[in-house]
Amino acid sequence: MTMSRIRRLGAAVAAVAALVSMGGCGWGRTVAEKNAAEAAASAGTSTAKSCVDTSGSTIKIGFVNSLSGTMAISETTVNKSLHMAADEINAAGGVLGKQLKVVDQDGKSEPAVFAEKARSLIEKECVAAVFGGWTSSSRKAMLPVFEADNALLFYPLQYEGMEASPNIFYSGAAPNQQIVPALDYLKEQGHKKLFLVGSDYVFPQTANRVVNAYAAGNGMEVVGEEYTPMGSTDFTTIVNKLKFSGADAVVNTLNGDSNVAFFKEYKASGLTADQVPVISMSIAEEEVSAIGLDNVRGQLTAWNYYQTLDSAENAKFVKDFKARYGQDKPTSDPMESAYTSLYLWKGMVEKAGSFDVDKVKAAADGVTFDAPEGEVKVDGENHHIYKTSYIGEIGDDSLIHTVWQSDGPIAPDPYLKTYDWAKSLSASAE
Repeated sequence: MTMSRIRRLGAAVAAVAALVSMGGCGWGRTVAEKNAAEAAASAGTSTAKSCVDTSGSTIKIGFVNSLSGTMAISETTVNKSLHMAADEINAAGGVLGKQLKVVDQDGKSEPAVFAEKARSLIEKECVAAVFGGWTSSSRKAMLPVFEADNALLFYPLQYEGMEASPNIFYSGAAPNQQIVPALDYLKEQGHKKLFLVGSDYVFPQTANRVVNAYAAGNGMEVVGEEYTPMGSTDFTTIVNKLKFSGADAVVNTLNGDSNVAFFKEYKASGLTADQVPVISMSIAEEEVSAIGLDNVRGQLTAWNYYQTLDSAENAKFVKDFKARYGQDKPTSDPMESAYTSLYLWKGMVEKAGSFDVDKVKAAADGVTFDAPEGEVKVDGENHHIYKTSYIGEIGDDSLIHTVWQSDGPIAPDPYLKTYDWAKSLSASAE
């Protein structure tokens, strides 16, 4: 999908942004200006007036994370890692000589609130860029806001793909950097019958379309597919279906604290990682303690970073995070991806020599950073990141240990255009 068409699609849903945001005409932008911005987005240009102030010694940036609600279990640590990156950057002299001034907003685990807070950060707080979001629902709620205002969002989570926006940089995994390697690993281990369980929203539903297409093209079978509302804690029926489905592996796309209830019910039913392993797309180190090690020991995860990775960059990242927030606080993929995204933005701004959004986007291609996960690089065409993929197993120490990794950073392919079995998915997405 071309960027111009993406812009047109973004403008088509801009009315949604108005409904889920603050209402009215905002702060300092008239209805006419807002309508003109949305029309410009449709045409592939932007007339949105930025209120970013670059005249002083500081520059504002915004963080929007769920600090309350069902996703707080996961997103609070992302906010912490963003603050650590901002403080490190400030200690090293800032960005273009300006100190970063952070404005925090609580997305409250509600997509509509994320859109509202994003608009507040852009139009009222006048930030140069926004970092955050977790669920795909939150990202999709924010997308038309950023496109209408021609502002920048750095989204840190692995996601389902089938999207690319000129106003979003995706520092988490595209599906070919997480979902596909996870399925390749299950196939290599001899698993052929998959049971899919996920939260009832965008990421799990779209990710499982990928799983179904992969299975059909790779001699595997999906023997069950179940969804449950965000925050659900009753998995009796779903786990019972799993137990008698004949599945030899589970692909888990549950989010937030629903994982706690699922794995407790999984264990109570007598299922084990040896018999029917679960490979999870949204469980990282900080969730292990919340779920309980006894409930997830030996289970699998698919990510692009683990605390246990052996590199000088990661050793420093882990040491600094624990020194700041506590020796018992683990690091994880989403927080590392968010941390990395702030440094990538810094690199783009410094390459552009400007905080201007269009100049930053134009400078993005090829920007690299020696991240804790390994070197990452920005693809300026689709705004995704080259990333190394890792499959991990949850160990007795409550940490995740690599059992497989890709040969090196994988080029992002958000529409899975390079896979024959995914042709119907990429065609329908465009």
